[in-house]
Amino acid sequence: MDRPVLDGMFVPCITPFTRAGELDIRGLGACVRFWLDEGVSGLAPCGSNGEAAYLSRQERAKVIESVMDEVDGRVPVVAGTGSMSTRETIAFTKDASDLNVDAALVVTPFYYKLSNEEIREHYRLVSEAVDIPIVVYNVPKFTGFSLEPVLVNRLATENEKIIGIKDSSGNVGTITEIIRLARDKLTVLAGTADVALPALLSGGRGAVLAVANVFPDLCSRLYEAFKEARYEEASRLQSLVSYANEVLVKRFNQISAIKEAMKLKGLSSGYPRRPALPLSSKDREIIKKMMSEIDQLT
Repeated sequence: MDRPVLDGMFVPCITPFTRAGELDIRGLGACVRFWLDEGVSGLAPCGSNGEAAYLSRQERAKVIESVMDEVDGRVPVVAGTGSMSTRETIAFTKDASDLNVDAALVVTPFYYKLSNEEIREHYRLVSEAVDIPIVVYNVPKFTGFSLEPVLVNRLATENEKIIGIKDSSGNVGTITEIIRLARDKLTVLAGTADVALPALLSGGRGAVLAVANVFPDLCSRLYEAFKEARYEEASRLQSLVSYANEVLVKRFNQISAIKEAMKLKGLSSGYPRRPALPLSSKDREIIKKMMSEIDQLT
């Protein structure tokens, strides 16, 4: 099993839909080309921002296949394959493996409250069923459950296929403790924009940021400034990334807001799938103002 290098800024790809709610594969291809042209380090389709919870098994496979075709080996692709049940997660992960993704992004099972032992067993069964690297996905705001750092370390210690974690807790203390315990076993990626630079300074290897859909160059420049030890510039760019996050992710339904912001850039981001709705004209003006201000400062 090859262990991919997962450093830098990754885009958690949106999934474009038509007004009727069907996949817009042509629009997705255009978005992928935009992200690649802007210099991102990798792509993560079929995650939270990709509305994976609204996709059928066949649609997930179609999205991943389209992304893989466009990327053509230029950057790593870490595809979301998690679901509520272990059985379905294994099926989704096998599909992704068959499409030759670099790793699977496996969210903690959600809906029911599970014990640490149940979570541990879930990841054991998934990893035993496939021959593909696994990135654990911790996103408490969507799952209602946050992985404890000691459990993350145990997962990585017991299973060599678990090579990374995307931590979207937004808690710097949680991220730094995971890094302290498991930095020699795991690649730690921040999953929330507010803590991108703090995570890097603590030993994280990169980030998977919702706002990178809209501002891939800005996010990539933040990472490069950090790598080149230009910390004052990295801090300035972090403030802009945080501002974008404050508007796009915290103020609105992030799926609708991110797609609207991409449309304002002339991109084929499509519509959110129901029950999510497009933003109102008033809300679009708020996003337009934010984007104008960031453009002036970059």
